[in-house]
Amino acid sequence: MSRRPFPPDRLSAATAAVFAEMLERLNPKRRMRTCPRVIKRARHNSYRVKRPSDVAVTHTSPPTIKLEGLPAAA
Repeated sequence: MSRRPFPPDRLSAATAAVFAEMLERLNPKRRMRTCPRVIKRARHNSYRVKRPSDVAVTHTSPPTIKLEGLPAAA
């Protein structure tokens, strides 16, 4: 029983192709959170403590959802 050679010969070409494809479709810029991640009291965690200036953001439109691979709506 023979083993396959590792890494495969075409690994570098496949890796380059995958990275090129990922760079073609970058994620769009995200809108600000409705309620920022904060906590009421500082304990043992990495979140920041809530301040009076931390208020919920009111958005003027619903979130935009884009599904890849589906035809555009007419």
